[in-house]
Amino acid sequence: MYRAVRVLFLLVPFLLTLQSCGVYKLNGASIPEGMKTFDVQFFENAAPIVVPYLSQQFTEALKERIRSQSRLSQVTSEGDAIFEGRITGYAITSAAVGGTNDRAQANRLSITVSVKYVDNIKPDNSFEQSFTRYQDFQGTVQSQEQALIEAINRQLTEDIFNRAFANW
Repeated sequence: MYRAVRVLFLLVPFLLTLQSCGVYKLNGASIPEGMKTFDVQFFENAAPIVVPYLSQQFTEALKERIRSQSRLSQVTSEGDAIFEGRITGYAITSAAVGGTNDRAQANRLSITVSVKYVDNIKPDNSFEQSFTRYQDFQGTVQSQEQALIEAINRQLTEDIFNRAFANW
């Protein structure tokens, strides 16, 4: 029994040392060793419908997602990881039609973001991809637009973070 405990005390630190080498993981993220900084450039709104505050809110939401879910430090240029792109879609469509007059029973707000991710540590991880998310709602968009955009931004930034750092 004493020998087993002694082996365990020697084995655990060794396994922890092996575990800490190489890739950093937090919340399922795989941050390459040596990556220390990130830069999120302003995402211009190039969608046919322009919501004045959408670009700023999305850009800040992506910065906050990376700050809160990684150990990376934010820089204003030349980061180890660089995110850039534009908002390419903002659309309100009918999600469900019904009733006596075939009117919209539910509507859908969709936002599409085109992202270019440059990984200066492991260039093979770089990508260019579009991400789309939506939220269904009832009634008019004006009274709910801010909350809908915040919910969609959470989903989009999670998708982008996972694509960049969780390799899905």
